[in-house]
Amino acid sequence: MTAAPAPAPEIGAAAEQEPVTGASRLRRVAGHAWSRFALRRAGRLLVSLWVLVTASFLMIHLVPGDPVRAALGPTAPAALVAERRAALGLDDPLLTQYLTYVKGLFGGDLGTSILTRLPVSDVVGQRLPATLALATLAFLAAVVIAVPVGVVIGVLTRRGHGRRTEAAFTSGTIVLGTIPDFLLGVGLVYLLGVTLQWLPVAGNATPAGYVLPVLSLAVGPAAMLARILRVEMVAVLDADYLRTARAKRLPARSLYLGHALPNAATASLTLGGLILGSMVAGTVLVENVFAWPGLGTTIVRSILSKDYPLVQAIVLVYGLGVLLINTAVDVALALLDPRSTIRED
Repeated sequence: MTAAPAPAPEIGAAAEQEPVTGASRLRRVAGHAWSRFALRRAGRLLVSLWVLVTASFLMIHLVPGDPVRAALGPTAPAALVAERRAALGLDDPLLTQYLTYVKGLFGGDLGTSILTRLPVSDVVGQRLPATLALATLAFLAAVVIAVPVGVVIGVLTRRGHGRRTEAAFTSGTIVLGTIPDFLLGVGLVYLLGVTLQWLPVAGNATPAGYVLPVLSLAVGPAAMLARILRVEMVAVLDADYLRTARAKRLPARSLYLGHALPNAATASLTLGGLILGSMVAGTVLVENVFAWPGLGTTIVRSILSKDYPLVQAIVLVYGLGVLLINTAVDVALALLDPRSTIRED
């Protein structure tokens, strides 16, 4: 009697018995939605960083004439100009300069100031904390102002109620949102600093010195953020799940803050990231209005004195800050609403 043939292995069992290799692990990771999202965002960030670094490098080479001569002035001795050019590596081929510049960035070397001959990284390290403090406090102030105002106005004007309130709110936020930060700062200095003498108008030596520059940066973004949040609240309050929550007779605090606000925050979060990025750049003018000891005043002085390595480094820091903020907003949006973010093609 012949033995019966052994049954063929099932497809699923064969797949389970397939050896796990490095390539198969990579395919599994790449096939995961969150992994694809992370790879896309990392790729975009790296490309943006490369463009930023290249643009900051080319800045000194796009200046008409000799940048060292422009910085030292027409009366500077030729030997001194040649010495500074050699110290900056400007006599090397362009590709060699670029590779040296990128290598220095990886090592934390941002170059040397033409005028003071101090390491640029030291100057940036001294000035950066003041700029970060100003931008962070202004962003927090904008959020603290915009969230309650947007929520309250959204509740009051839903379903066509409060026409006058809505008109006054819209008109006021449009006016406040269109006033430039530095111009608002000048008005605050004249009113609260010079006329009423309530607050100091320059420096950050005391906590009171933060009030005027923070308000100058925060008022316009707070108005825009409040408008967006109000529109989102009106839309969310008419959603089906909110009607169900009302039918359950939930308290107003739980209804508005626990259910409506988190769902209305997605569009506001996107705008909030753009606002924070604009605040970082907006510190340049506001710092000069209030003589703030940050990167904003430093870059203006560096441009006027034609200290191009210092200008390069500050532009690089500002650009990197904006890129990191945008990346953080993308990650936050993916966590809040993965369906609309991580499934991009």
